[in-house]
Amino acid sequence: MTSHRVTVGPLPGWLDAAPLLGPGDWTYTRAQASVTASASLERDDAALLAALLAGFILAGQAVLVTAEPPIPRPALRAARLRAQQLQRDRTPGFDRSGTVIDPEAAVGLTPASLALSIGLTAGGRRVVDAGCGAGGNAIGFARAGCTVTAIEHTAARLVMARTNARVYGVEDQIAWIAADAFAWIEAAAPTRALLFVDPPWGLDWQHARPSLEAMPLLAAAHAARDRFAAVWAKLPPSFVPAALPEYRPEAVYGLAEGDRRRIKFLLLRWP
Repeated sequence: MTSHRVTVGPLPGWLDAAPLLGPGDWTYTRAQASVTASASLERDDAALLAALLAGFILAGQAVLVTAEPPIPRPALRAARLRAQQLQRDRTPGFDRSGTVIDPEAAVGLTPASLALSIGLTAGGRRVVDAGCGAGGNAIGFARAGCTVTAIEHTAARLVMARTNARVYGVEDQIAWIAADAFAWIEAAAPTRALLFVDPPWGLDWQHARPSLEAMPLLAAAHAARDRFAAVWAKLPPSFVPAALPEYRPEAVYGLAEGDRRRIKFLLLRWP
C-alpha cells in the first residue's frame, strides 16, 4: 500500500499528542510555543487522520494535516465514512440506569468515567462545583472521596443532579445549594476549597473560539482565584490557554473506541 509523509500542526507545546495522532513513528519539530508532528503513514491511516482532524481547532488554531503525495479523494471519502462510524461509539455520559438529563445539560455533560478520573486527581480535598448542571462533575468528585458543594441556579436541574447523585450512591456526600454560581463566586469568603467551573460553551464552540470574556463564570472564577486553594476549569478544545497563562492546561481524551483519539475538553488548573 502507498505510504504518505504526513505533517500535522500547529500543535501546542504542552499537548500530549500521541492519542490524537494515532499510530506512527512520529517526530516533532518545535517552533516557539508550537509543535509540528510528522510521520510516514500507510494510506488508510493517513486518510483517517485527515478525516478525524478536518476542521479541528485546538487552542485557537486550526490543526492542519498535509500529505505527500496527496491522499486520493476516494480514500478521503472512505475515511470520512469511517470517522462518522467511529463517532457513534463515544464515552457514555452517565453509565448507570436511572439517571435523568435534559438535552441542554447533555451537551456539556462530562462523561462519568472522565469525571471520576478528574476527581481522583483532587486528592480527596474539599471541592466547590460552581454551576453543577446535571451533576456529572460533582458526582465524579464525590465518588473519588472529595467533600463536595454543588451550586446550581436552575431548580429543576438541581433536582436532576441530586437524582443522578443518588443513582451513584453519593447524594449525601454533596451539599446542594440553589444559587447563582456567578454571584456565589463573587461573594465567596476565603476558603481552602478547590473551585471547579464548567462554563457553558454553546453548540458552536468549535467555530466561535470562545474567549475569557465570552465566559463570565470562568472570568469570575479567575478573578476570585486568590480566595481559593485552587481553581480548575473545564473548557472546549478551541479555548486559548494563553489567555490564562497562570494555569496548566491538559487535553482530556475519550475512552471509547470512537473517541479515544478525540480531545473531549481541556482541563486548566491553577496553581
